[in-house]
Amino acid sequence: MQNHFELFQLPQQFLLDMGELDRAYHEVQNQVHPDKFVQASEAEKRVAMQWATRANEAYQTLKKPLKRATYLCELHGVDLQTESNTSMPASFLMQQMEWREAFDDARHTNDLQSLIALEKELHQALKSQLSLVASTLSESDYITAAQQIRTCMFLEKFIADIAALEE
Repeated sequence: MQNHFELFQLPQQFLLDMGELDRAYHEVQNQVHPDKFVQASEAEKRVAMQWATRANEAYQTLKKPLKRATYLCELHGVDLQTESNTSMPASFLMQQMEWREAFDDARHTNDLQSLIALEKELHQALKSQLSLVASTLSESDYITAAQQIRTCMFLEKFIADIAALEE
């Protein structure tokens, strides 16, 4: 079975042209659209639906940088072990503690400006970390990339926690 990149005839790499991805996705969707199978047998309809579902799943994976990076690691036999491997570099753990402290302080004092500033800082850290992931993946270092992706996942979750509090 072909992988997501092959399905859309795209290079198997982290940096993708999103316009190309969109175009390829719509091309595949047009080929398997239910309207094209109105006169088809039930088996043909079922296969078309499976392809449409697979195309949606592939598109959602390749569209999002973290999912795409994770998928690339998995294609190269590297499991992120997000449940079992929570190790992080000491410097990042120290940074995490500082961010958590700032978050708790802002939350307890209802300091929305500090929360917004922290969220902005976390978005910048995520952007930097994603650049690092891109560079590491371009060097085919999937083990190091897995560690960096776990860091990105922490940042995304923390940003979501702040956003939930702001609401």
